[in-house]
Amino acid sequence: MSGDSILNVVILAAGEGTRMKSDTPKVLFPICGRSMIDYVLDAALEAKPDKLVVVVGHRGEEISGHIKEKWASQCQGEPRIEFAWQKEQLGTGHAVLCALEHISDETGNVMILCGDTPLITGQMLQQFIDAHLGENADLSLITTEVDDPGSYGRVVRDSQGNVFKIVEASDISDGKKCRSEINAGIYLVRRELLAKLLPNLNTDNAKGEFYLTDIIEMAVADGFKVFPFMWDDSSTVHGVNNRHDLAYAEEQVRQRILERLCLCGVSIRDLGNTYVDYGVNVGKDSIIEPNTILSGDTEIGEGCIIGPSSCIINSCIGKNCNIQFSVVEDSEIGENVNIGPYSHIRPKCIIESHVTIGNFAEIKNCVIKSGAKVHHHSYLGDSFIGSDVNIGAGVVTVNYDGFKKHHTIIEEGAFIGCNANLIAPLRVGKDAFIAAGSTVNHDVPDESLAIARERQINKDGWVAKRKKQKE
Repeated sequence: MSGDSILNVVILAAGEGTRMKSDTPKVLFPICGRSMIDYVLDAALEAKPDKLVVVVGHRGEEISGHIKEKWASQCQGEPRIEFAWQKEQLGTGHAVLCALEHISDETGNVMILCGDTPLITGQMLQQFIDAHLGENADLSLITTEVDDPGSYGRVVRDSQGNVFKIVEASDISDGKKCRSEINAGIYLVRRELLAKLLPNLNTDNAKGEFYLTDIIEMAVADGFKVFPFMWDDSSTVHGVNNRHDLAYAEEQVRQRILERLCLCGVSIRDLGNTYVDYGVNVGKDSIIEPNTILSGDTEIGEGCIIGPSSCIINSCIGKNCNIQFSVVEDSEIGENVNIGPYSHIRPKCIIESHVTIGNFAEIKNCVIKSGAKVHHHSYLGDSFIGSDVNIGAGVVTVNYDGFKKHHTIIEEGAFIGCNANLIAPLRVGKDAFIAAGSTVNHDVPDESLAIARERQINKDGWVAKRKKQKE
């Protein structure tokens, strides 16, 4: 905002969102890993307001609690985020009137946003502000053209093309034709004009609510300058009223995220079937294969191949890793690690560099040192695996006795043969060997061979005798 004009922003987030058919407040629905209202707050704060007021009502404690947690610095610093309570759901005009109590008389302009428009951008809002100031308008609103206006309010212009009112969809008479130009629900209004108009709103409409849109007609009638700011990209002002709208918004956000990654040197093999959350970082020269999900607090290093059909959740993956058809949760993976296909790295794993995890392996709460190999169909739980250890196919660390979890330690260079059961608590020493098929329940010293299986007995002629008995 320019020098002597103070800007405050009001975000409307008090509605029930009944069409979402959920106990979750609408503005807290997740879109690519973060709540819908967080995107609106991002855009609003880019406009550099002096204060931001969020109007809450229905399940307002959850909404204000979320914002206080996620935006703590803004709630305590500059610009400050405050909360206005709309105790009764009496419409958007009443909601702004509740917020006005938090906005000082010295404020020049008030920008009004909806908490359910997650696709708006700071760039769009800044252009809107510049146009409002350039036109020296008293009240400005963003409009756009859509093919199907649906439930949006329609912009009504006079014969000279000037906006003189907004008609809400619920108040359009049957058979009455309206333009396809809609009201985006974003306004810039001089504070003193809001204070003049809001108390004079009435409920003479189909919903029996105080419509904020009525201030357009009131301002025109009183001779104030109303400026319509036409925005060409209607998708940017898309509002979320139901689950279908939510899916559309998520798709748009997801494509923005994927575009950013591509421009940073990441190859996305299938833009329509790759799902990356907001805030996920991927290093250059990495390739994300189709049907891959990167979610939560995840970071992928340079030169990786992730997927196809892999899911990485809240995990850090080092450089030059290859993870195919596998799941990694809440874990740290070093550099040059190969995982899968079809393996599951469960929470609290630290896998160091140059480790190989074979197909259909499951790892949980383990430290695996560099150079180790965990072959297919193995389960390692609550274990420490030393460097250059070989875990044969089908090895199981038996860590749970029905009451407590126990720890297994396998020291550097040990070799665990196929289908061995290691019953914890257990320590396998450095460079020790465990014979295939063994069930081991005592510690194995360094450089020792443990054989824990029954002696093989061959009974000659046994099959012929059995056949004869059957006859």
